[in-house]
Amino acid sequence: MAIIGPTASGKTGLSLKLAKKFNGEIVSCDSRQIYKEMDIGTAKPTKKEMKEIRHHLIDIKKPNIDYTAGQFKKDAVKAIDDIIKRGKLPILVGGTGLYVSAIIDNLDFPKIKENKKIREEIEKEIKEKGLDFVFKKLIKIDPEAAYIVDPKNPRRIIRALEIALISGKKFSEQRKRGEPLYDVLEIGLNPPPEILKEKIVRRIEMMVKDGLVDEVKNLIKKYGEKCKPFDAIGYREIIDYLKGKTSLKEALKQMETNTWRYAKRQLTWFKKYNPQAHWIKDYKEAEKLVKNFLKN
Repeated sequence: MAIIGPTASGKTGLSLKLAKKFNGEIVSCDSRQIYKEMDIGTAKPTKKEMKEIRHHLIDIKKPNIDYTAGQFKKDAVKAIDDIIKRGKLPILVGGTGLYVSAIIDNLDFPKIKENKKIREEIEKEIKEKGLDFVFKKLIKIDPEAAYIVDPKNPRRIIRALEIALISGKKFSEQRKRGEPLYDVLEIGLNPPPEILKEKIVRRIEMMVKDGLVDEVKNLIKKYGEKCKPFDAIGYREIIDYLKGKTSLKEALKQMETNTWRYAKRQLTWFKKYNPQAHWIKDYKEAEKLVKNFLKN
């Protein structure tokens, strides 16, 4: 089964309850939780939670090691097959839509190598005309990319545009669906906007209280500020603060804005690519769905 939904919607809490109830183990579908030492800013489950319920694909790579969606699919399938073999219920949990689709839709990822010349041209254009200009250029070629690519993440924009230019095909259409690997029950969480906004604000406040600034300081001291994972929301804003580009108050406000925009993109993705998902209101609904799914 899979639990999907925007950031801060309550996926972790629901997954833990269901895992305890139905003898499950959790497979993380989060493109940032795979990295070691990136704990607070990625809202990882606590050590206690991970001790109570076994989690897979969390803390498997250092931040300076590249990790692709194709690699994730390979690792996730291995973890899922192992969980099933041991007679337990695999529960996919995460807000990275591409990672979820990689498993549910058995996506095939084309191997397109980086092109230094094209990358340099795009980087030059970003310097001269700005990131927003280049992002709009990508969206003009491929409107669907607006739901996939973070408009504030230069590396994601460069890669999406690079792939489109090299292949001559839209970035959003690169992945091919295969025959389903598993029967999957999809459960979606989508709190009302005003509640989700409050949850996002509270989560960011808690991150700061738990030591987000020190976490980022230690990470850039150890790995440098240019590691790809540090372009993620929560890290890039704090890096700007540490470099004196903004105040902490402004950085946190930007985190709220960027997280909210990201949550809306996530929801658009899931509504479009996961039409079979059951969008629930509470735990009882989820429990009933899982019982029926396992019975059938």
